[in-house]
Amino acid sequence: FSLSVCFSSKGRGEAMIELNELRAGYGTFEVLHGISIAFPPGQVTAIAGPNGCGKSTLLRAVLGMAQRMGGQVLFDGRPVEELSAREIAQRAAYMPQDRPVPSISVRRMALHGRFPYLSYPRHYRREDYDIVDAALRRADALELADRPLPELSGGQRQRAYLAMVLAQGAGTVFMDEPTAFLDIRHQFGVMDTARSLAGDGRAVAIVTHDLALALRQADRLAIMQDGRLRMLGSPDEVFESGAVDEVFGVRLRRVDTPDGQQYYFA
Repeated sequence: FSLSVCFSSKGRGEAMIELNELRAGYGTFEVLHGISIAFPPGQVTAIAGPNGCGKSTLLRAVLGMAQRMGGQVLFDGRPVEELSAREIAQRAAYMPQDRPVPSISVRRMALHGRFPYLSYPRHYRREDYDIVDAALRRADALELADRPLPELSGGQRQRAYLAMVLAQGAGTVFMDEPTAFLDIRHQFGVMDTARSLAGDGRAVAIVTHDLALALRQADRLAIMQDGRLRMLGSPDEVFESGAVDEVFGVRLRRVDTPDGQQYYFA
């Protein structure tokens, strides 16, 4: 992955997103029970927990795709209900776990990330094409730019959708299992890109099942269980708390190496 590309910050909101006692779900079924968490700019927050604990619902609730039943979602102190869909999209980008596969090229898909900055009917500017090319390069997808999405492997499609998210240029980036379908090299590449985005001053939140990778790369780890936030802290704090062992029923261990602390399961 190329990590040297800088994106224009024009139109990018720098708001910190905060959740206060958020309750959310679908229909009458409450999935999240009083979640309070903030996503600070310049940090990567990994969100982990057993299947069905509400990780994906948490991201969807922030963006209004899951029903909010109580509590608050704040964008730089403003309640999310005061913002238009366009304003939200300029401040927060979302890469869902399950996505459609339209019969368009990778570059055309990446251009969809520029929609929040265009009036209708949409006419792309030179600036938009430049931003998209930079996003494709950063997602290691530039060589796929002219290929139709349906012809790509799962991992290649994942890189195409990552490029679209990057092209959106939002101050906060939410990713739901972004390393799914990717080989080892591209898994590390996604995390390197997340770290680079945080280095740009963006907030990054990643839902992941790869705890070892999250502990190595994230600034903070949020452990969820049964729709509640069980633990939030640095990798060291989470390790010392024993929350991973209790929630996942495993034995998390840590060892010092020349490359820093490494985590493994015994």
